[in-house]
Amino acid sequence: MSDKQTALVTGANKGLGYEIAAGLGALGYRVAVGARDKARGEAAVKTLYAAGADAFVVPLDVTSDRSVTEAAELIERQGGRLDVLVNNAGISGPTGPGWAQDPTTLDLDVVRAVVDTNVYGVIRVTNAMLPLLRRSASPRIVNISSSVGSVTWQADPDVNVGPIMAAYSPTKSYLNAVTVHYARQLAGTGILINAACPGLVATDFTGRQGRPAREAAAVAIRLATLPDGGPTGSFYNDDGVIPW
Repeated sequence: MSDKQTALVTGANKGLGYEIAAGLGALGYRVAVGARDKARGEAAVKTLYAAGADAFVVPLDVTSDRSVTEAAELIERQGGRLDVLVNNAGISGPTGPGWAQDPTTLDLDVVRAVVDTNVYGVIRVTNAMLPLLRRSASPRIVNISSSVGSVTWQADPDVNVGPIMAAYSPTKSYLNAVTVHYARQLAGTGILINAACPGLVATDFTGRQGRPAREAAAVAIRLATLPDGGPTGSFYNDDGVIPW
């Protein structure tokens, strides 16, 4: 078993995931770059190496049981344990003008696809990686959520939460709820699990609107490196706790 701490970031070949991986790499973690496309993952690893980080690619489709199982097996061969899991991979599903998703006209196949990636994918990956995380002295799990998943804010007419995204936003509410249940189940194990809102990030996901991904990655990196006894089962952005 390697003495070096290992962090898996899903969807890490570009955008926010890449910057989270880069930030953890700069802190000395060996970064497992989760990527559906192995070639793109290898390109990201090459860039991380050039910046001085230790990294390796993990072919990973979070919607595939087989892919997730093989990813866990690869990480075990590489180091014997996992210290940090950042569930970053996510999709929004098709949107109309202004990113809108009208609940009255939603295609249920779109809803299923978004839930499969944003929720089932997180559960699938987390459960596959838990045996490796349990071998860590200070295991941490970070689920990348969004303020649009805050039911409190969504229901408050005085809070600007952006357009109605009736496929995407509820998956983040679902993810938040799942995060709380993991925290309850894992209480006393030393595994800290929290949800992070990076805000609007200038990536392909948002059409390059928002703040730089490197800046947005900070909240996830902070939660991934919490000290023992830190918070668990909470929802954070840069300013602190977000209401459920």
